[in-house]
Amino acid sequence: MATTLATEKDGALATTNANPHSPGDYVHNAGEAGHPLVKRAWMYRPHRIGLIKIPAYASPPFQLGLVAFVCFLCPGMFNAVNGLGGGGQFSATTSNNSNVALYSTFSVVGFFAGTFANRMGIKLTLSLGGIGYFVYIASYLSYNHNQNAGFPIFAGALLGVCAGLLWCAQGAIMMSYPPEASKGRYISWFWMIFNLGAVLGSLIPLGQNINSTSGTVNDGTYIGFMVLTFLGAAVAWCLVDARHVQRADGSHVVLMKHPTWQSEFIGLYETLKMDTWVIFLFPMFLASNWFYTYQFNDVNLAKFNVRTRALNGVLYWSSQILGSFCFGYALDSRVRRSIRAKGAWAALFVITMAIWGGGYAWQKQYTRPEVSAKGYVKMDWTTSGYVGPMFLYMFYGFFDAAWQTCVYWFMGALTNNGRKLANFAGFYKGIQSAGAAIIFRIDALRAPYMNEFASCWGLLAGSLLIALPLILMKVRDTVPLEEDIKFSDETIEEVMPTLSHEADGEKAH
Repeated sequence: MATTLATEKDGALATTNANPHSPGDYVHNAGEAGHPLVKRAWMYRPHRIGLIKIPAYASPPFQLGLVAFVCFLCPGMFNAVNGLGGGGQFSATTSNNSNVALYSTFSVVGFFAGTFANRMGIKLTLSLGGIGYFVYIASYLSYNHNQNAGFPIFAGALLGVCAGLLWCAQGAIMMSYPPEASKGRYISWFWMIFNLGAVLGSLIPLGQNINSTSGTVNDGTYIGFMVLTFLGAAVAWCLVDARHVQRADGSHVVLMKHPTWQSEFIGLYETLKMDTWVIFLFPMFLASNWFYTYQFNDVNLAKFNVRTRALNGVLYWSSQILGSFCFGYALDSRVRRSIRAKGAWAALFVITMAIWGGGYAWQKQYTRPEVSAKGYVKMDWTTSGYVGPMFLYMFYGFFDAAWQTCVYWFMGALTNNGRKLANFAGFYKGIQSAGAAIIFRIDALRAPYMNEFASCWGLLAGSLLIALPLILMKVRDTVPLEEDIKFSDETIEEVMPTLSHEADGEKAH
Protein backbone atom coordinates (compact mmCIF):
# COMPACT_ATOMS: atom_id res chain seq x y z
CA MET A 1 0.00 0.00 0.00
CA ALA A 2 1.32 3.44 -0.92
CA THR A 3 2.42 5.76 1.87
CA THR A 4 1.55 9.45 1.83
CA LEU A 5 4.70 11.56 1.86
CA ALA A 6 5.43 15.28 1.88
CA THR A 7 8.41 16.37 -0.19
CA GLU A 8 10.15 19.70 -0.34
CA LYS A 9 9.43 21.74 -3.46
CA ASP A 10 10.42 25.40 -3.85
CA GLY A 11 10.61 25.75 -0.08
CA ALA A 12 7.14 24.30 0.52
CA LEU A 13 5.85 20.85 1.39
CA ALA A 14 4.01 18.93 -1.34
CA THR A 15 2.17 15.65 -0.89
CA THR A 16 3.07 12.61 -2.96
CA ASN A 17 2.91 8.80 -2.79
CA ALA A 18 6.12 6.86 -2.22
CA ASN A 19 7.80 4.37 0.03
CA PRO A 20 10.51 5.59 2.43
CA HIS A 21 14.00 4.31 1.61
CA SER A 22 15.57 5.22 4.92
CA PRO A 23 13.89 5.77 8.30
CA GLY A 24 16.17 8.75 8.92
CA ASP A 25 14.93 10.50 5.77
CA TYR A 26 11.30 10.74 6.88
CA VAL A 27 9.49 11.93 10.00
CA HIS A 28 5.85 12.31 10.97
CA ASN A 29 4.45 15.79 10.53
CA ALA A 30 2.38 16.52 13.63
CA GLY A 31 0.83 19.53 11.95
CA GLU A 32 -0.91 17.48 9.23
CA ALA A 33 -4.02 15.35 9.60
CA GLY A 34 -3.13 11.68 9.82
CA HIS A 35 0.52 12.55 10.53
CA PRO A 36 1.84 11.96 6.97
CA LEU A 37 5.54 11.35 6.56
CA VAL A 38 7.70 14.38 5.73
CA LYS A 39 10.66 13.86 3.42
CA ARG A 40 13.60 15.83 4.76
CA ALA A 41 15.94 17.94 2.67
CA TRP A 42 19.56 16.77 2.88
CA MET A 43 20.48 19.31 5.54
CA TYR A 44 17.77 17.99 7.90
CA ARG A 45 18.82 14.33 7.80
CA PRO A 46 20.95 12.88 10.60
CA HIS A 47 23.58 10.27 9.68
CA ARG A 48 25.37 7.39 11.30
CA ILE A 49 28.98 6.29 10.97
CA GLY A 50 29.08 2.94 12.73
CA LEU A 51 27.84 3.55 16.27
CA ILE A 52 28.36 7.31 16.00
CA LYS A 53 25.27 9.40 15.28
CA ILE A 54 25.94 12.70 13.49
CA PRO A 55 23.24 15.38 13.88
CA ALA A 56 21.62 16.86 10.80
CA TYR A 57 23.66 19.62 9.15
CA ALA A 58 21.02 22.29 9.82
CA SER A 59 20.34 21.12 13.36
CA PRO A 60 21.33 23.26 16.37
CA PRO A 61 24.00 20.79 17.61
CA PHE A 62 25.83 20.69 14.26
CA GLN A 63 25.62 24.43 13.69
CA LEU A 64 26.83 25.14 17.22
CA GLY A 65 29.75 22.79 16.56
CA LEU A 66 30.72 24.80 13.48
CA VAL A 67 30.52 28.08 15.40
CA ALA A 68 32.60 26.57 18.20
CA PHE A 69 35.19 25.48 15.63
CA VAL A 70 35.37 29.03 14.24
CA CYS A 71 35.97 30.32 17.76
CA PHE A 72 38.39 27.45 18.40
CA LEU A 73 40.52 28.74 15.53
CA CYS A 74 40.12 32.51 15.98
CA PRO A 75 39.46 33.72 19.56
CA GLY A 76 41.00 30.47 20.83
CA MET A 77 44.33 31.35 19.22
CA PHE A 78 44.00 34.95 20.40
CA ASN A 79 43.56 33.69 23.97
CA ALA A 80 46.62 31.48 23.61
CA VAL A 81 48.74 34.45 22.49
CA ASN A 82 47.48 36.83 25.17
CA GLY A 83 47.72 34.09 27.77
CA LEU A 84 51.48 34.20 27.34
CA GLY A 85 51.39 37.72 28.79
CA GLY A 86 52.25 40.70 26.64
CA GLY A 87 51.19 38.82 23.52
CA GLY A 88 54.38 36.77 23.85
CA GLN A 89 56.59 39.86 23.96
CA PHE A 90 58.99 40.51 26.81
CA SER A 91 57.30 43.81 27.72
CA ALA A 92 53.55 44.06 28.23
CA THR A 93 53.45 47.75 27.20
CA THR A 94 52.87 47.23 23.48
CA SER A 95 50.34 44.49 24.12
CA ASN A 96 48.49 46.66 26.64
CA ASN A 97 48.29 49.61 24.23
CA SER A 98 47.08 47.30 21.46
CA ASN A 99 44.46 45.82 23.73
CA VAL A 100 43.29 49.25 24.87
CA ALA A 101 42.63 50.06 21.19
CA LEU A 102 41.01 46.64 20.70
CA TYR A 103 38.61 46.82 23.59
CA SER A 104 37.80 50.49 23.00
CA THR A 105 36.46 49.78 19.50
CA PHE A 106 35.05 46.43 20.67
CA SER A 107 33.01 48.16 23.37
CA VAL A 108 31.38 50.52 20.88
CA VAL A 109 30.84 48.08 18.01
CA GLY A 110 29.93 45.24 20.36
CA PHE A 111 27.10 47.15 22.02
CA PHE A 112 25.45 47.74 18.62
CA ALA A 113 26.58 44.47 17.02
CA GLY A 114 23.19 42.83 17.44
CA THR A 115 21.85 45.22 14.85
CA PHE A 116 24.57 44.26 12.36
CA ALA A 117 24.26 40.53 13.01
CA ASN A 118 20.48 40.60 12.60
CA ARG A 119 20.77 42.54 9.35
CA MET A 120 23.82 40.92 7.69
CA GLY A 121 23.35 37.31 8.78
CA ILE A 122 25.62 35.05 10.78
CA LYS A 123 27.92 33.78 8.01
CA LEU A 124 29.16 37.20 6.91
CA THR A 125 29.26 38.45 10.49
CA LEU A 126 31.40 35.55 11.73
CA SER A 127 33.73 35.53 8.73
CA LEU A 128 34.47 39.26 8.98
CA GLY A 129 35.16 38.72 12.65
CA GLY A 130 37.66 35.95 11.93
CA ILE A 131 39.75 38.11 9.58
CA GLY A 132 40.49 40.54 12.40
CA TYR A 133 42.21 37.83 14.45
CA PHE A 134 44.50 36.98 11.54
CA VAL A 135 45.63 40.61 11.18
CA TYR A 136 46.09 40.99 14.93
CA ILE A 137 48.51 38.06 15.23
CA ALA A 138 50.34 39.17 12.06
CA SER A 139 51.06 42.47 13.81
CA TYR A 140 52.97 40.67 16.56
CA LEU A 141 55.04 38.80 13.99
CA SER A 142 55.90 42.17 12.46
CA TYR A 143 56.73 43.63 15.87
CA ASN A 144 59.18 40.81 16.52
CA HIS A 145 61.32 42.19 13.67
CA ASN A 146 60.83 45.96 13.55
CA GLN A 147 59.42 46.95 16.97
CA ASN A 148 56.89 49.18 15.19
CA ALA A 149 54.26 49.64 17.87
CA GLY A 150 51.84 51.33 15.46
CA PHE A 151 50.90 48.11 13.64
CA PRO A 152 49.78 46.19 16.76
CA ILE A 153 47.74 49.20 17.91
CA PHE A 154 46.02 49.49 14.50
CA ALA A 155 45.46 45.73 14.41
CA GLY A 156 43.97 45.88 17.89
CA ALA A 157 41.50 48.59 16.85
CA LEU A 158 40.54 46.58 13.75
CA LEU A 159 40.11 43.42 15.78
CA GLY A 160 37.81 45.27 18.16
CA VAL A 161 35.44 45.95 15.28
CA CYS A 162 35.69 42.39 13.95
CA ALA A 163 35.45 40.66 17.32
CA GLY A 164 32.36 42.67 18.23
CA LEU A 165 30.63 41.18 15.20
CA LEU A 166 31.91 37.64 15.73
CA TRP A 167 31.01 37.37 19.40
CA CYS A 168 27.58 38.86 18.94
CA ALA A 169 26.68 36.30 16.27
CA GLN A 170 28.18 33.51 18.37
CA GLY A 171 26.22 34.51 21.46
CA ALA A 172 22.94 34.72 19.59
CA ILE A 173 23.45 31.25 18.11
CA MET A 174 24.47 29.68 21.40
CA MET A 175 21.51 31.11 23.31
CA SER A 176 18.70 31.00 20.71
CA TYR A 177 19.29 27.76 18.75
CA PRO A 178 18.89 25.21 21.58
CA PRO A 179 15.59 24.31 23.26
CA GLU A 180 15.11 25.75 26.74
CA ALA A 181 15.96 22.48 28.50
CA SER A 182 19.35 22.21 26.73
CA LYS A 183 20.80 25.72 26.93
CA GLY A 184 23.27 24.93 29.70
CA ARG A 185 24.72 22.00 27.79
CA TYR A 186 24.94 23.93 24.54
CA ILE A 187 26.86 26.70 26.29
CA SER A 188 29.06 24.04 27.87
CA TRP A 189 29.73 22.31 24.53
CA PHE A 190 30.67 25.59 22.90
CA TRP A 191 32.91 26.68 25.75
CA MET A 192 34.70 23.32 25.86
CA ILE A 193 35.42 23.27 22.10
CA PHE A 194 36.37 26.95 22.07
CA ASN A 195 38.79 26.55 24.97
CA LEU A 196 40.25 23.42 23.45
CA GLY A 197 41.52 25.83 20.79
CA ALA A 198 43.30 27.84 23.45
CA VAL A 199 44.71 24.62 24.96
CA LEU A 200 46.13 23.48 21.64
CA GLY A 201 47.21 27.03 20.87
CA SER A 202 49.15 27.12 24.12
CA LEU A 203 50.82 23.83 23.21
CA ILE A 204 52.35 25.52 20.14
CA PRO A 205 54.51 27.99 22.10
CA LEU A 206 55.15 25.32 24.73
CA GLY A 207 56.58 23.01 22.06
CA GLN A 208 58.46 25.85 20.33
CA ASN A 209 59.98 27.18 23.55
CA ILE A 210 60.21 24.14 25.80
CA ASN A 211 63.98 24.41 25.97
CA SER A 212 64.00 28.21 26.16
CA THR A 213 63.93 30.34 29.27
CA SER A 214 63.97 33.65 27.35
CA GLY A 215 61.23 36.26 27.44
CA THR A 216 59.80 36.17 23.89
CA VAL A 217 58.38 33.57 21.53
CA ASN A 218 59.75 32.86 18.05
CA ASP A 219 58.37 33.52 14.55
CA GLY A 220 57.11 29.97 14.06
CA THR A 221 54.66 30.45 16.92
CA TYR A 222 53.02 33.48 15.31
CA ILE A 223 52.97 31.94 11.81
CA GLY A 224 51.21 28.87 13.17
CA PHE A 225 48.57 31.06 14.81
CA MET A 226 48.08 33.06 11.59
CA VAL A 227 47.35 29.95 9.53
CA LEU A 228 44.80 28.73 12.06
CA THR A 229 42.96 32.05 12.37
CA PHE A 230 42.65 32.41 8.58
CA LEU A 231 41.19 28.91 8.42
CA GLY A 232 38.67 29.89 11.09
CA ALA A 233 37.42 32.84 9.03
CA ALA A 234 36.89 30.47 6.09
CA VAL A 235 34.99 27.86 8.14
CA ALA A 236 32.32 30.47 8.97
CA TRP A 237 31.00 30.20 5.41
CA CYS A 238 29.99 26.58 6.06
CA LEU A 239 27.14 27.70 8.34
CA VAL A 240 23.52 27.76 7.18
CA ASP A 241 21.38 30.86 7.60
CA ALA A 242 19.51 30.99 10.90
CA ARG A 243 16.14 30.79 9.16
CA HIS A 244 17.04 27.30 7.88
CA VAL A 245 17.93 25.90 11.31
CA GLN A 246 15.40 23.36 12.58
CA ARG A 247 15.26 21.76 16.01
CA ALA A 248 14.48 18.09 16.54
CA ASP A 249 10.79 18.84 17.16
CA GLY A 250 10.53 20.82 13.92
CA SER A 251 10.48 24.23 15.58
CA HIS A 252 12.50 27.13 14.21
CA VAL A 253 14.45 30.03 15.67
CA VAL A 254 12.36 33.17 16.27
CA LEU A 255 13.81 35.86 13.97
CA MET A 256 12.88 38.82 11.83
CA LYS A 257 11.97 37.54 8.35
CA HIS A 258 12.59 40.90 6.69
CA PRO A 259 15.09 42.87 8.79
CA THR A 260 16.12 46.35 7.71
CA TRP A 261 18.72 48.68 9.18
CA GLN A 262 15.90 50.84 10.52
CA SER A 263 14.03 47.93 12.12
CA GLU A 264 17.16 46.61 13.80
CA PHE A 265 18.30 49.95 15.25
CA ILE A 266 14.77 50.45 16.56
CA GLY A 267 14.87 46.87 17.86
CA LEU A 268 17.99 47.70 19.86
CA TYR A 269 16.07 50.44 21.68
CA GLU A 270 13.02 48.22 22.08
CA THR A 271 15.14 45.48 23.67
CA LEU A 272 16.20 47.82 26.46
CA LYS A 273 12.67 49.17 26.79
CA MET A 274 11.00 45.73 26.97
CA ASP A 275 13.71 44.02 29.05
CA THR A 276 14.99 46.80 31.28
CA TRP A 277 15.85 44.26 33.97
CA VAL A 278 18.80 43.06 31.87
CA ILE A 279 20.61 46.17 33.15
CA PHE A 280 21.04 44.33 36.46
CA LEU A 281 23.41 41.97 34.61
CA PHE A 282 25.54 44.81 33.22
CA PRO A 283 28.01 44.82 36.16
CA MET A 284 28.54 41.08 35.64
CA PHE A 285 29.19 41.85 31.97
CA LEU A 286 31.76 44.46 33.01
CA ALA A 287 33.50 42.05 35.38
CA SER A 288 33.64 39.12 32.95
CA ASN A 289 36.92 40.11 31.24
CA TRP A 290 38.22 42.57 33.80
CA PHE A 291 40.36 39.97 35.54
CA TYR A 292 42.14 38.76 32.37
CA THR A 293 44.66 41.60 32.46
CA TYR A 294 45.57 40.85 36.04
CA GLN A 295 45.83 37.10 35.48
CA PHE A 296 47.77 37.22 32.21
CA ASN A 297 50.08 40.21 32.80
CA ASP A 298 50.32 40.60 36.56
CA VAL A 299 50.50 36.91 37.43
CA ASN A 300 51.63 34.87 34.45
CA LEU A 301 53.90 37.41 32.74
CA ALA A 302 55.15 38.97 35.95
CA LYS A 303 56.25 35.80 37.72
CA PHE A 304 57.06 33.11 35.11
CA ASN A 305 59.45 32.61 32.20
CA VAL A 306 58.17 31.90 28.68
CA ARG A 307 57.99 28.12 28.78
CA THR A 308 56.30 28.14 32.18
CA ARG A 309 53.83 30.75 30.94
CA ALA A 310 53.01 28.43 28.05
CA LEU A 311 52.49 25.52 30.44
CA ASN A 312 50.33 27.70 32.67
CA GLY A 313 48.28 28.59 29.59
CA VAL A 314 47.66 24.93 28.81
CA LEU A 315 46.53 24.32 32.38
CA TYR A 316 44.41 27.50 32.55
CA TRP A 317 42.42 26.74 29.38
CA SER A 318 42.13 23.05 30.26
CA SER A 319 40.58 24.07 33.56
CA GLN A 320 38.09 26.18 31.61
CA ILE A 321 36.93 23.04 29.83
CA LEU A 322 36.28 21.39 33.20
CA GLY A 323 34.54 24.47 34.57
CA SER A 324 32.17 24.83 31.62
CA PHE A 325 31.36 21.11 31.73
CA CYS A 326 30.50 21.15 35.42
CA PHE A 327 28.39 24.29 35.37
CA GLY A 328 26.77 23.74 31.95
CA TYR A 329 25.44 20.31 32.81
CA ALA A 330 24.40 21.36 36.31
CA LEU A 331 22.37 24.21 34.80
CA ASP A 332 20.38 21.67 32.76
CA SER A 333 19.47 19.46 35.71
CA ARG A 334 15.84 18.40 36.21
CA VAL A 335 15.26 20.91 38.99
CA ARG A 336 12.97 23.87 38.11
CA ARG A 337 14.84 26.55 36.20
CA SER A 338 14.07 29.30 38.71
CA ILE A 339 15.66 27.20 41.46
CA ARG A 340 18.66 26.35 39.26
CA ALA A 341 19.25 30.06 38.70
CA LYS A 342 19.39 30.72 42.43
CA GLY A 343 21.73 27.75 42.92
CA ALA A 344 24.04 28.98 40.16
CA TRP A 345 24.22 32.42 41.77
CA ALA A 346 25.07 30.90 45.15
CA ALA A 347 27.75 28.65 43.64
CA LEU A 348 29.34 31.62 41.85
CA PHE A 349 29.42 33.63 45.07
CA VAL A 350 31.08 30.79 46.99
CA ILE A 351 33.81 30.14 44.43
CA THR A 352 34.40 33.90 44.04
CA MET A 353 35.19 34.15 47.72
CA ALA A 354 37.23 30.95 47.86
CA ILE A 355 39.37 31.26 44.72
CA TRP A 356 40.04 34.98 44.94
CA GLY A 357 40.71 34.61 48.64
CA GLY A 358 43.52 32.25 47.68
CA GLY A 359 44.63 34.77 45.07
CA TYR A 360 44.94 37.43 47.78
CA ALA A 361 47.32 35.21 49.75
CA TRP A 362 49.46 34.78 46.61
CA GLN A 363 49.45 38.46 45.62
CA LYS A 364 50.79 39.54 49.01
CA GLN A 365 54.07 37.81 48.11
CA TYR A 366 55.30 40.20 45.37
CA THR A 367 54.98 43.72 43.98
CA ARG A 368 55.42 45.37 40.59
CA PRO A 369 58.71 47.13 41.49
CA GLU A 370 60.12 43.82 42.75
CA VAL A 371 59.49 41.84 39.57
CA SER A 372 60.48 44.80 37.35
CA ALA A 373 63.92 45.15 38.93
CA LYS A 374 66.92 44.47 36.70
CA GLY A 375 68.22 40.95 37.17
CA TYR A 376 64.98 39.56 38.58
CA VAL A 377 64.82 35.84 37.82
CA LYS A 378 61.36 34.60 36.87
CA MET A 379 59.97 31.33 38.15
CA ASP A 380 60.36 28.14 36.10
CA TRP A 381 58.32 24.97 36.48
CA THR A 382 61.42 23.40 38.05
CA THR A 383 61.53 26.11 40.74
CA SER A 384 60.66 25.07 44.27
CA GLY A 385 57.21 26.37 45.22
CA TYR A 386 55.77 26.34 41.70
CA VAL A 387 52.96 23.86 42.47
CA GLY A 388 50.93 26.31 44.61
CA PRO A 389 50.63 29.12 42.04
CA MET A 390 50.11 26.52 39.32
CA PHE A 391 46.93 25.29 41.02
CA LEU A 392 45.82 28.85 41.71
CA TYR A 393 46.15 29.65 38.00
CA MET A 394 44.13 26.55 37.17
CA PHE A 395 41.39 27.63 39.58
CA TYR A 396 41.37 31.05 37.90
CA GLY A 397 40.63 29.28 34.60
CA PHE A 398 37.88 27.17 36.16
CA PHE A 399 36.33 30.30 37.64
CA ASP A 400 36.32 32.16 34.32
CA ALA A 401 34.43 29.35 32.57
CA ALA A 402 31.92 29.10 35.41
CA TRP A 403 31.28 32.85 35.30
CA GLN A 404 30.88 33.05 31.51
CA THR A 405 28.67 29.95 31.37
CA CYS A 406 26.33 31.31 34.02
CA VAL A 407 26.09 34.78 32.48
CA TYR A 408 25.15 33.34 29.09
CA TRP A 409 22.64 31.00 30.74
CA PHE A 410 21.05 33.85 32.72
CA MET A 411 20.54 35.80 29.48
CA GLY A 412 19.19 32.74 27.68
CA ALA A 413 16.71 32.17 30.51
CA LEU A 414 15.11 35.58 29.89
CA THR A 415 13.99 34.91 26.30
CA ASN A 416 14.24 32.47 23.37
CA ASN A 417 13.93 35.17 20.70
CA GLY A 418 17.00 35.09 18.44
CA ARG A 419 16.70 38.77 17.53
CA LYS A 420 16.54 39.86 21.16
CA LEU A 421 19.33 37.49 22.21
CA ALA A 422 21.60 38.95 19.50
CA ASN A 423 21.11 42.34 21.18
CA PHE A 424 21.73 40.81 24.62
CA ALA A 425 24.97 39.30 23.30
CA GLY A 426 25.93 42.69 21.89
CA PHE A 427 25.30 44.38 25.23
CA TYR A 428 27.36 41.68 26.94
CA LYS A 429 30.38 41.93 24.66
CA GLY A 430 30.24 45.72 24.43
CA ILE A 431 30.19 46.28 28.19
CA GLN A 432 32.66 43.44 28.78
CA SER A 433 35.07 45.06 26.34
CA ALA A 434 34.68 48.51 27.88
CA GLY A 435 35.80 47.00 31.16
CA ALA A 436 38.74 45.28 29.48
CA ALA A 437 39.84 48.56 27.85
CA ILE A 438 39.76 50.32 31.22
CA ILE A 439 41.78 47.70 33.07
CA PHE A 440 44.32 47.30 30.26
CA ARG A 441 44.89 51.06 30.44
CA ILE A 442 45.23 50.91 34.22
CA ASP A 443 47.82 48.16 33.85
CA ALA A 444 49.66 50.12 31.14
CA LEU A 445 49.95 52.98 33.67
CA ARG A 446 51.69 50.47 35.98
CA ALA A 447 49.18 50.48 38.83
CA PRO A 448 50.22 48.39 41.86
CA TYR A 449 49.41 44.72 41.43
CA MET A 450 47.45 44.62 44.67
CA ASN A 451 45.24 47.48 43.51
CA GLU A 452 44.40 45.64 40.30
CA PHE A 453 43.73 42.45 42.24
CA ALA A 454 41.37 44.29 44.61
CA SER A 455 39.48 45.82 41.67
CA CYS A 456 38.93 42.33 40.22
CA TRP A 457 37.69 40.74 43.42
CA GLY A 458 35.54 43.68 44.44
CA LEU A 459 33.90 44.01 41.02
CA LEU A 460 33.11 40.29 40.83
CA ALA A 461 31.53 40.16 44.29
CA GLY A 462 29.68 43.44 43.87
CA SER A 463 28.26 42.54 40.47
CA LEU A 464 26.81 39.32 41.88
CA LEU A 465 24.95 41.26 44.54
CA ILE A 466 23.55 43.69 41.94
CA ALA A 467 22.38 40.79 39.72
CA LEU A 468 20.56 39.03 42.55
CA PRO A 469 17.18 40.85 42.14
CA LEU A 470 17.00 39.75 38.49
CA ILE A 471 17.84 36.16 39.42
CA LEU A 472 15.16 36.12 42.09
CA MET A 473 12.39 37.88 40.19
CA LYS A 474 12.85 37.51 36.44
CA VAL A 475 14.17 34.00 35.73
CA ARG A 476 11.07 31.87 35.13
CA ASP A 477 10.71 28.15 34.60
CA THR A 478 9.78 28.72 30.93
CA VAL A 479 9.13 31.60 28.51
CA PRO A 480 5.89 31.20 26.49
CA LEU A 481 6.21 31.16 22.71
CA GLU A 482 3.53 33.85 22.54
CA GLU A 483 5.84 36.18 24.43
CA ASP A 484 8.91 35.37 22.30
CA ILE A 485 7.02 36.02 19.08
CA LYS A 486 6.13 39.60 20.08
CA PHE A 487 9.62 40.83 19.17
CA SER A 488 9.45 39.44 15.62
CA ASP A 489 7.49 39.65 12.36
CA GLU A 490 6.97 35.87 12.34
CA THR A 491 3.84 34.00 13.37
CA ILE A 492 3.51 31.18 15.88
CA GLU A 493 2.68 28.76 13.06
CA GLU A 494 6.01 29.53 11.35
CA VAL A 495 8.19 28.69 14.35
CA MET A 496 6.18 26.21 16.45
CA PRO A 497 7.07 22.50 16.67
CA THR A 498 5.80 20.49 13.68
CA LEU A 499 7.30 17.02 14.15
CA SER A 500 5.80 14.40 16.42
CA HIS A 501 9.03 12.95 17.72
CA GLU A 502 12.58 14.02 18.49
CA ALA A 503 15.02 12.94 15.83
CA ASP A 504 18.38 14.52 16.49
CA GLY A 505 19.10 13.81 20.10
CA GLU A 506 17.95 17.19 21.43
CA LYS A 507 15.54 17.86 24.23
CA ALA A 508 12.45 19.65 23.06
CA HIS A 509 10.93 22.66 24.82
